[in-house]
Amino acid sequence: MTATAADLDPYLLPMPGPATPVVADHLTAAVHAYLNARYHDRVWPLAPLSENPSARSATIHWRHCPDAFDQQMRLVAWTMINGQLRPTFLKDRTTRMRPRLGAGRTSETVYAWFHLASWLTEQGICTLAACDSNVLHAYGQHLRDQHTGRKRTLDNLVALTRLWAFDQLSADPAGIGRPPWDERGVDDYLPAESDGEAAGGENETEPLSEATMGPLLIWAMRVVDDFADDILAAWAERQRLIASAASATGTEAAGAALDAYMRPLIEAGAPLPSTIRNGKISLARTYIMGLTRASGYQVDRLKRRHHLAEAVAERPGSCPLSVPVSGLIHGRPWREAVDFDEAAELMRHLATAAFVVLSYLTGMRPGEVLGLRSGCCPDPEPGEDGQVGRHLIRGHEYKTARDEDGNHLSAGSEREAPWVAIAPVVNAIRVLERMVPPGHLLFDRQAHDLRVGRSGRPGSLKHITVRERIEDFVTWANAEAARHQLPGEVISPDPHGRIGTGRFRRSLAWHIARRPNGLVALAIQYGHMRTIVSAGYASRGRGGIDELVNIETVRAVADTVADLHDGLEAGGGISGPAARRAIKAAAQAPRFAGTAITATTARRLLANEDAVIFDNPQALLLCHYKREQALCHRDGIKDTPSLDHCVPGCGNIVRTDQHAADLRHRADVLDRQAAHTPKPIGDRLRANAARLREFADTHDRTRITLQETGR
Repeated sequence: MTATAADLDPYLLPMPGPATPVVADHLTAAVHAYLNARYHDRVWPLAPLSENPSARSATIHWRHCPDAFDQQMRLVAWTMINGQLRPTFLKDRTTRMRPRLGAGRTSETVYAWFHLASWLTEQGICTLAACDSNVLHAYGQHLRDQHTGRKRTLDNLVALTRLWAFDQLSADPAGIGRPPWDERGVDDYLPAESDGEAAGGENETEPLSEATMGPLLIWAMRVVDDFADDILAAWAERQRLIASAASATGTEAAGAALDAYMRPLIEAGAPLPSTIRNGKISLARTYIMGLTRASGYQVDRLKRRHHLAEAVAERPGSCPLSVPVSGLIHGRPWREAVDFDEAAELMRHLATAAFVVLSYLTGMRPGEVLGLRSGCCPDPEPGEDGQVGRHLIRGHEYKTARDEDGNHLSAGSEREAPWVAIAPVVNAIRVLERMVPPGHLLFDRQAHDLRVGRSGRPGSLKHITVRERIEDFVTWANAEAARHQLPGEVISPDPHGRIGTGRFRRSLAWHIARRPNGLVALAIQYGHMRTIVSAGYASRGRGGIDELVNIETVRAVADTVADLHDGLEAGGGISGPAARRAIKAAAQAPRFAGTAITATTARRLLANEDAVIFDNPQALLLCHYKREQALCHRDGIKDTPSLDHCVPGCGNIVRTDQHAADLRHRADVLDRQAAHTPKPIGDRLRANAARLREFADTHDRTRITLQETGR
C-alpha cells in the first residue's frame, strides 16, 4: 500500500468528502457533538469546538462567501479547524499566532477571508491563485485606509497570513501568494495608533461610578440576603399552582371551590385576579384553576356567565401567592405578598443579583463566574487548632487556559489558587445552589430560563443575556426605591454607559485603591477587601485581581502626587514628619504623568518609596509610606500602607492646607452633633472635635512651603 502525503506528514490533512464532519471526532466537545455539521452544509456551527459554558455561539455562514471562492475557502477553513500550524512556521514569527484557534477566533478569521474574497471579486479576480503578493499588498493598503483601528487591522492581516499558511497544508492548495507583511513586517499596513488604543484590555475599562456601583451593590445584596427566601418560596408556590391547574379534572367539588372563591368578588364588584396576555388585561385563568382545581371549561363558563372579560378590564386585581413574606427594607416588609405573575421576574432578578455580588466581591472575570458549579464553595472544616478557615471557591479560568502547545483550552483549567469568599459571596452561592440541580452550573441556562417549555443548548447564561438582565435589574431596583421612598438608593446611570459584565472587576480594583477606608454597601470595608480579595492571588503569579489593584493604586498615587505638586506650585503649605520628603516626591509628578501604567510598571513604581504618596481622605492626611517606620502594620512589613489603620504619631504623615480646613469643618460638624446628643456621647464628640482642631493648629504652626525649601 502506497503511503499518502498525510501519512508522511501529520500536518497535511486528507481531502474531505461532502459528508465529512466539519469538526473531527477527536476535537469535538461531547456536550456539543450533536451540532456538528457536514462539509457540504451551508452553515457550520463551531460550538463543537468549545466546552466553555458561557462562550457565544460562533457560526460560519457560507452564504457570505462569494460563490467563486466558496470551494477554495471551504477547504482551507476545514483544514484550519482540524489541523494546526507547524512549529517551524510559528518559531520565526513575532506575531502571537497559535497553532490552532478557538471557535470564536476561527469564525472571525474566516469572515476576514470573506472580506478579502469580496474585495477580490470587485477587482475582477475570482481565484486565490491570482491573489499574489502584489495583490495582497494592495489589499493590505486598502485595510489600512479603512480607519477601523490598529488592532482590528492587525487581526485582519494575521487572519490572511493564516489563510496562506493553511492553504499550503490543505489537500489541494489553491496557491494564494505570501502576504508581504509576513516578510517585511506589518508597520506599513497599520493605521496610526489612536489615543487610548495602546493599552486596551480590562485595564482600560472604565470603572463604574460610585453613584452607580454603591446602590447597585446595596440592592443586589439586599435581594440575595433578605429577599431570597421569599422569592424561592413564591416560585415554588407558583409552580405548584401551575401543576395543580394542569392536572385539574373539573369535579363538582372543584366547581364549588371556584364558586366560593369568585362569587364574593363578583358580587362586591371587587378587583378580579388578572394577568396580561398579548398586551391585554385578562382573567388569571391558570391562577384561578390552580387555587380551586377547577377545569378550564368551568372557569370559562363562569367567565361568560358573568361577563368577566369586560369586568376584569375595568377592575384588574392582583394574584397573591399564599406564602409568608419575611424580607424587610429598613424594618418594613418589602411586599405584602408576592404576585403569581411577578414570581418569574423576581427569580431572574435574584440570579442577576447573585451575579453582581459574585462578580464585584471576588474580582472574577465574567466567564469565570458563569463557569462556577454547585458545590464549588464547600463549608470549611475546622483545622487542627479548631479554627475554621475561610471559604474558598474552586473553579476554572478560561482566558489564560492553554495546553502544552499554547492552544487555548475551551474547557478552561482549574485555578491553582482558589478565590477567597467573604460572607456575601457565600450567601450568593448558596442561593444559586438552591436554584439549580446538584453539580450543575450555578448559572445553568436551562435552570435560569424560566419560560414554560423552553429547551436550549447546555451551558450557562451567555454574557449578552446577563448584560440585559443587569439593565432590567437596575430598572426594577429603581422602581422599588421609588415605591419604598428611598431616593438615596436609586442606581444612577453610569457616565460611561451601560453597566455590562466586564466592569465589576475593574471597579473593585478602583474602589479598593481609591477608597481605602470607605464602605462597600452594607459596611464591607474596602481596606479589608484589599486583604481578603487579594489573598487568593498574591501568592501566585496568575495575573489576577491583585495586578489590577496595583495598577489602580499607582493611578491613585499619580493623581495624589500631581495634586500635591500643583498645590505647592500655587504657594500652598504642608506639614508633618514626612513633609520635606513629600515635597521632594511632588517633584516626581511629571514622571508619573508620562508613564503608561501596566502591571509591571505598577510593581516597579510601588517599590520606589521615594516617589509614591498615598491619599487617605478619611483620616484627612497623606501617607508618604516608608515601610520601616510605618505604624499601621503590626503583623510584618508590607509594600503598601494599611490606610484603615492610620496612627496619629506615624512618621509617614503629611497634611496640606486643605486638610487643615477639612479638619476644622469636621470639628464643627461634631460640635453640632454634640449639642443634640446625651452628655456622655456629646462629651466624646466634643473631645474628638478638639483633637481635630489641634491637628489643624499644629499644621498652621509648622507648615512649610516649596519656596522655604529652596526647590
